[in-house]
Amino acid sequence: MRDKQQGVALILVLWVSILLTVIVGSFSIVARTETIQARHLLDTTRARYAAEAGLHRAAYEMRNPKEEGKWIADGRPYTFKFEEIEVEVMVVDESGKIDINSAQQPTLAALFTSAGIEDQGMIDELVDAVIDFRDPDDLVSLHGAEAEAYEAAGYPYGPKNGPFESVPEFQQVIGMNWELYQKLEPAITVYSGRSGVNPAFAPRSALLTIDGMTIDIVDQFISDRNNSQPGDPPLTLPDGTPVVARGGGLTYSVRARATLPNGASSELKATIRLGNGLTGRPFRIVRWRDGSIT
Repeated sequence: MRDKQQGVALILVLWVSILLTVIVGSFSIVARTETIQARHLLDTTRARYAAEAGLHRAAYEMRNPKEEGKWIADGRPYTFKFEEIEVEVMVVDESGKIDINSAQQPTLAALFTSAGIEDQGMIDELVDAVIDFRDPDDLVSLHGAEAEAYEAAGYPYGPKNGPFESVPEFQQVIGMNWELYQKLEPAITVYSGRSGVNPAFAPRSALLTIDGMTIDIVDQFISDRNNSQPGDPPLTLPDGTPVVARGGGLTYSVRARATLPNGASSELKATIRLGNGLTGRPFRIVRWRDGSIT
């Protein structure tokens, strides 16, 4: 009888030991998981603020009055170290983009063509739809659309009959879809005020809208532009027009990506407008786009 009691006690002790082992192991896993999560949060937060430092560095460089060493806002990458974090910054002068409030029919047609649309009828419809969306009247262009067309297509709104106030508003034009907008977005702006683009700063998609520009010519133009040095002969467009890297605006799109040594990274995109600094604000953000955190 005593041997049986001892055997039962031994089994109970073993079960309790196993149970305690499981509990301790569970706490250990939870603690390790929380430690990893906390570390990841810390790393991504550091990367985030380093990316914001890249944004401020871009604003500083764009205000630099010295031509020597000044960053060029044509989308080329610039890298620097922020503590041990590597920060890559790309800046594009908005004057190099197509202003969707000022662009006329030929430029808008070239814009949609550069996005890969080959159907001329569709291009005509989109171009006139853009013009009808932004013009102040209710007169329908030849291939355009006013309130009745939007209602017939099931849209809960009609044309704005006023200028675009932001780039994302371009998505509201009848016939536009998300896939097409994503292709057009890098090339368009509402901050230029110009009817054309400044090729000295234009991104690839905007360069494709210039007469005579093909994919191969654009790629070579960008390569030559990135490798040009002060004192070099000016680049030229296909028609022979020289490209002068001046005459930009005060509004810039900035993409900043910060990467820690362990691979954690954060990216942000913003459009900034430089100020005179008299109010203590050397620049202000006119558009903010959160990027990815990995």
